[in-house]
Amino acid sequence: MSDQTELRIDDLQASVADVVEEIGKRIIGHEDVIERLLVCILCDGNALLESNPGLGKTTLVRALAEATDLEFSRIQNTPDLMPTDITGTEIIRESANGREFVFERGPVFANVVLADEINRATPKTQAALLEAMQEKQVTAAGQTYDLPKPFFVLATQNPIDQGGTYPLPEAQTDRFLMKILVQYPDFEDERTIVKQYAEGAGLPDLDRVLPRRHLIAAQNLVKQVPIADDIRDRAIDVVRQTREDDAIEFGASPRASMALVRAAKARAFIHGRSHVSWDDVVMMAPPVLRHRIILDFRTEREGQTPDDVIARILDD
Repeated sequence: MSDQTELRIDDLQASVADVVEEIGKRIIGHEDVIERLLVCILCDGNALLESNPGLGKTTLVRALAEATDLEFSRIQNTPDLMPTDITGTEIIRESANGREFVFERGPVFANVVLADEINRATPKTQAALLEAMQEKQVTAAGQTYDLPKPFFVLATQNPIDQGGTYPLPEAQTDRFLMKILVQYPDFEDERTIVKQYAEGAGLPDLDRVLPRRHLIAAQNLVKQVPIADDIRDRAIDVVRQTREDDAIEFGASPRASMALVRAAKARAFIHGRSHVSWDDVVMMAPPVLRHRIILDFRTEREGQTPDDVIARILDD
């Protein structure tokens, strides 16, 4: 707790705000996406980003790693990618005592791991990320290796061109704190993007405004953000309603209730408040729940989306 006694809460909140400003130098628009990624990091959770190609997901994640002084690693998922290509493998290496087996660490040993197009990897390779995402460790050849702290998996997938893809199993999607949808920019943002990057400006340099130890201190403080009993109970009720709504075939588990409360606390922290409001719960409900519910086939046939059903539950 020494970091928390040395660092004031408002100073840490200001540093988080500086991260948003730094990322904004490189990413035009997408303020809601940036905020939700920061929520995931402050909650020590993983995020699944979904969008069409060319919307800057990789650039966004790399910018986030730079602004927070975290080691970045990228994994391009393909059907021929093996689990050991992610976790690492034992190799034979010459030493003074002769040949010996040495564990060669894979790209998962980083603070921010971008798993690009995760649904193009085979289920066996996707499963290699499960232990890392949930337990923050990797087991290879009977040995367990701890991953660096903090550790996040930020995975991307493309909602179109589903040929040759392997849909993520429910057990793995539930490991993601949020599913974040990256939409097309509006005209003014796209105009700024074209002007900045199509005229030879290049990527601007970013300052490291949130050191690693400050980020860990902020994560600990987010857990302590107060939430009123009635707001917590209403958040839990929202999740429970997904199990009882006729439009939903399979609802969200208690893990979603915990995720929703944690995300609401992180959003309150980002906005410089010392308590959770109902608005925090409302804003975090769609990204926390949309990948944890399965709609009834009749609901899908009517053209409704998970976000439509979640919005109705919140209104009720």
